[in-house]
Amino acid sequence: MIFKSSLKQLNVFSKCREDGVSVWQCPEFLFLLMGLTIIGASLTFYLIGTGYYALDSLMVAMSVLAVAFVLFIIFFTIIHNFERLIEVSRMKSEFIDITSHQIRSPLTSLKWIIELLATKKAKLSLEERKKYFDDAKENIQLIVELIDDLLVVTKIEDKNFSLKKKEISLKKMIEDSIAQFKFFSDASKTEIKFYCKDNLPKIFVDSYYLKLAVDNLIGNAIRYTPGKGKIDIYLSEKGKNLLFKIKDDGVGIPKKDQKYIFQKFFRSENLLKEEVQGSGLGLYITKLSIKRLKGKIWFNSKEKEGTTFYFTIPIK
Repeated sequence: MIFKSSLKQLNVFSKCREDGVSVWQCPEFLFLLMGLTIIGASLTFYLIGTGYYALDSLMVAMSVLAVAFVLFIIFFTIIHNFERLIEVSRMKSEFIDITSHQIRSPLTSLKWIIELLATKKAKLSLEERKKYFDDAKENIQLIVELIDDLLVVTKIEDKNFSLKKKEISLKKMIEDSIAQFKFFSDASKTEIKFYCKDNLPKIFVDSYYLKLAVDNLIGNAIRYTPGKGKIDIYLSEKGKNLLFKIKDDGVGIPKKDQKYIFQKFFRSENLLKEEVQGSGLGLYITKLSIKRLKGKIWFNSKEKEGTTFYFTIPIK
């Protein structure tokens, strides 16, 4: 049993697969390679020193330099991978801290509301009670949304993920998404118009990831567009891709925030001022989804004038 366990520990390729990294990113493999290189070099130079191999001084010097260069590359790669592991660890800690804060805020608010409603001393009118219940519902929804987004992030960041491709109509997906958000767009008095070119080809993609992107962009456009706003959605063919465009006349994104807009948990300063709820994960998920599908995503925006997002998806 101990012997079998030891053999398993020596199987560096199995260890690399378990860690979900390639052999050239796996410290165990790189240490093994460096050790074998040192042993091989030592043995070779010993044989040269004992006269087993007859080589002139230039060849010996070149061999030493070559071995030193190989060892330097391996050592540099090991250091780089350890730095990457440290960075990943730091990002995980930061992720946990931010997530804890994101969940704690609505939970604290929810706790305060429940305690207020439960106390007998609080003489609240029916209208006031309804308002507090609505606030509680909003906080619960925020927690559910955050947990859902975190589950999606965990799935989409998994390096061992596999795409389940099938032929779909992006036009129909967009129409279904607009219908799905109709209640919210009607509630905010936001008008949505969809312009689509005729006879667009179907695409062969994983519909799960594409729907994540479409839903997030349409949902964000409604959320960040004030009442009586306007949202225009366009779908057309561009070369070997389908081009999706969604334009709103909402709050826009300040220039200084635009370079951070696809970062995890980032929320623009003007959205915080407007008190618009959100997890800060939607655009991060959207970009990662489009990237998984070999597409590209970009945007242009001006504060208080609106934002336009674009993405392309390969037809085949």
